[in-house]
Formats: sequence, C-alpha cells, structure tokens
Amino acid sequence: MTTTAETTTDILDVARAQVLERGEALTQAQIVEVLRTGDDRLADLLALAHEVRMKYQGPSVEVEGIVSLKTGGCPEDCHFCSQSGQFTSPVRSVWLNIPELVRAAKQTAATGASEFCIVAAVRGPDDKLMEQMREGVAAIRAAVDINVAASLGMLSQGQVDDLVDMGVHRYNHNLEAGRSFFPNVVTTHSWEERWETCEMVKESGMELCCGGLVGMGETIEQRAELAADLGRLEPHEVPLNFLNPRPGTPFGDLEPMETNDALRTIAAFRLALPRTILRYAGGRELTLGDLGTRDGLLGGINAVIVGNYLTTLGRDPKEDLALLDDLEMPIRALNETF
Repeated sequence: MTTTAETTTDILDVARAQVLERGEALTQAQIVEVLRTGDDRLADLLALAHEVRMKYQGPSVEVEGIVSLKTGGCPEDCHFCSQSGQFTSPVRSVWLNIPELVRAAKQTAATGASEFCIVAAVRGPDDKLMEQMREGVAAIRAAVDINVAASLGMLSQGQVDDLVDMGVHRYNHNLEAGRSFFPNVVTTHSWEERWETCEMVKESGMELCCGGLVGMGETIEQRAELAADLGRLEPHEVPLNFLNPRPGTPFGDLEPMETNDALRTIAAFRLALPRTILRYAGGRELTLGDLGTRDGLLGGINAVIVGNYLTTLGRDPKEDLALLDDLEMPIRALNETF
C-alpha cells in the first residue's frame, strides 16, 4: 500500500517528465491527482509549475486593464455575479460614454499594459452596443497605442465578423465552470452556448481569452474538468478567477477559497495548460493576499489584470508593478504579445 507522500511524489515526477520535459499537458485524471496533493508538497508543486512557465512562456508578464462599457442590469443569472438584474445585489445599470472609455484606455496604457479590455454586462450585444463598440474602438485606436479586447457575452457569426473588422485583438468569453457543474452556476443559458461562441472566435482569427471561476462549491474533480475543457479548447489566454462572494447573489454566503487550495489550483492549471497565458483575474486579493499573489507568480501565473475589476476593487497598479520589478519579471511589450 502506498502512502500519501509516495503518491504525491509520483504525480510530481510524472508531471516533470510529461509536462516540463516533453511538453505534454496533464490529463484530467492527472489534474485531479495534482489537486489532491498535500500542503507538505505545495512548495515543490509551485516550483515545478514555475519551471514549466519559464520554459514555455519565459519571464515576461502580460499586463491588462479592464473597464465596463455597460455595468449591471444583465438578464442572465450567473450565481456569482452582482451585475445580474435578477438578484438584490447593489450594482445597477450604467453606460460609459466614449470619452470616458478613451480616458480609461490611456490610464491603462500609462501603467505599461499592452491590453485594454472593454466589458459589457449583457447576454450578448445588441445593435446599440455594437455601434458603441465600433465608435469606442476607433476612438481608442486613434488616441493610444494599445491592443483592444472585448467581452460582450455570446455572439452570432455576424457579430464575430464585425469585431474582427473593428480591429478587436482578443475576445474574452469564459466557460466559468466545468460542464458538469455549470448548471449549478447558470440556468439562463448553457455551457454549450458558451463553447460555440469560443469556437467562432478562434476560427475568426481573434485571440481567444477563456477561463473560469473556482471556489464556487465545485468538487476537485469538477475543477479538474474545467482545466481539461480549457485544454481541449486551447485558448490563447486563461484568466483564473477566485470567487469573491458578493452580497445579494446566490453564492454570497460561500466562504472564500483557502489560500493553499488556490495556489494548488494555479499550479494544476499551469501543468494542464503549459503553453497558455495564465492570468490572475478577480478575487486574488481576497483569496491570496500579498504573499499568495507573489507565490502564484512563482507558481505558474504569467499575466495580471491591474487596478479594479468590474464590480470589486483590485490592488493599486503600482503595487503589482513593484512586485513584478522585485521578481525581475519584465512587462511584455505591445509587440511581444503572441
């Protein structure tokens, strides 16, 4: 009978040979094994994930800022989100005008970021939103040298084509959760609908940014399922969010994820996605704090969102930039984005 320590050592040895040396991602079953490793092996796991990151991604970090073009009033019932119009959470519908959008893009560029993402709390864009996007993207590109990304919900093929025509560099559309857990998170649309939008984006030539949210009550197996789903999809970038329970939402009373579980998840996702940009997204401040944020950057993360998120506060961008400097991780220049 093998001990826990022996089993843990075995999966790390397997991961080193398979992922680091041969460049082959972990299988779903192997991801489960990694997520089950004990705290006594966490430092070794993070070190291995960092080696994989450095080998396939290098030391540079991609920095992005985000802003909401339309905040609140979303008709969908994503149970973690305070922008849903179905819950009693405090966010109410607000539209951002074009000059404010350009100002936010300039502020983001001033941090050294190479990416600026425009987000709207909608099921999918209507004609009004698409026209605002066209005006906004044109204004930003005329005013500042920065890649423009978008996150506008589910798309039709015509809308995908329009975003390409506007010059949108990357599209964000998260799977949110593994397929089996998704009905516990959203009931107003399906996992398959999200997948279809992601496939259209990939086929269009835009870069696909697709990740998810962990700490919503999913099992370890379902967390591994999300990582494996993303591995099959092969997005350019995976933003990893940690649940920040918002008052008034169905998940508002859940406890934040334990720091070590979050760090194990970061490392597991890196071993499942060795050649993919893995980005810190929402919830890291609550779940990881300052020390955990550093550990994650030394455990597989190679991109960050700086400043505030859509409905929650983030860290001061100066703190993140100082941390990257301290770790000798240069910010990826605009012309270095993949």
